[in-house]
Amino acid sequence: MSWTNLAWNGRILVVDDAMENIQILHHALRGEHEVLFALDGPRAIEMALAQLPDLILLDAMMPGMDGYQVCAALRAHPALQDIPVIFVTALTHPEDETRALEAGAVDFISKPFNVAVVRARVRSQLTIKRQADAMRELSRTDSLTGVANRRNFNHTLEAEWRRCARAGAALSLIMIDIDHFKLYNDHYGHQAGDVCLQQVGLALSSCAARPQDLLARYGGEEFVLLLPQEAQPGASVVAQRVLETLRRLQIPHAGSPTAPFVTASLGVCTVLPPFEGRSSDQLIRTADQQLYRAKQSGRDRVCVADQDWDAPALTH
Repeated sequence: MSWTNLAWNGRILVVDDAMENIQILHHALRGEHEVLFALDGPRAIEMALAQLPDLILLDAMMPGMDGYQVCAALRAHPALQDIPVIFVTALTHPEDETRALEAGAVDFISKPFNVAVVRARVRSQLTIKRQADAMRELSRTDSLTGVANRRNFNHTLEAEWRRCARAGAALSLIMIDIDHFKLYNDHYGHQAGDVCLQQVGLALSSCAARPQDLLARYGGEEFVLLLPQEAQPGASVVAQRVLETLRRLQIPHAGSPTAPFVTASLGVCTVLPPFEGRSSDQLIRTADQQLYRAKQSGRDRVCVADQDWDAPALTH
């Protein structure tokens, strides 16, 4: 089986201070899974952040940072809190199992362990995780266009706002509204309108080129592009790319007084560090104001807020 297939079957992080235990588990699981290991708690958390395993097999009793502390740290971190943890330990008292489950573990295996039982429980927890991941993805995705939904956008905006504030990095937002979409629905029908939104969503996805960029459907015919660590010049380039991408689509729009094909108006706003005295709500409001100005100025254009979020700049 190839390394890629092993990774697809699940990446497992084994955390134990005894190398012989790691070797046993590695031998038992390597045929079906990609297996990583760490010999202590701090290294385990470091590896979990870097590798994002699908499952962690965690020893309870380790010097320094024990398994319960590791599990608590995993549960407290937004990027790691959904990774299932199975305690694998020599502790056998019911209160030990209860403590592990209360710490956030999903299962508890006592040493010396049965290899077949370990394999079965690992498969079971990976199946549960895949189902949970699929459900989470559905809850964060717009069902019509397949891009992120507004709930996902709101959550990501708050996380990126805090991250960029800590890093002293710029954060940009582009609001995109399809011009005269009501007239499109009136002329072609709502089913065709849905197809148009799907085409636009797919086209806009190509404009969110970096892994950290997020495209979301904000509501109706409105989309948003969140660009972490992107200053105003770069955001303006992306907005212009969106404008040109939609023009190249040439989706017919016979009812539009702006153009014979589907166009959009865009509002751009960037917040620069320091972030003190400003909020993510202000970022949205300012981008929305620029979107409104773009519409008032003739549509099919970009309006960019100045660095002080005041006077707009227009581009066609």
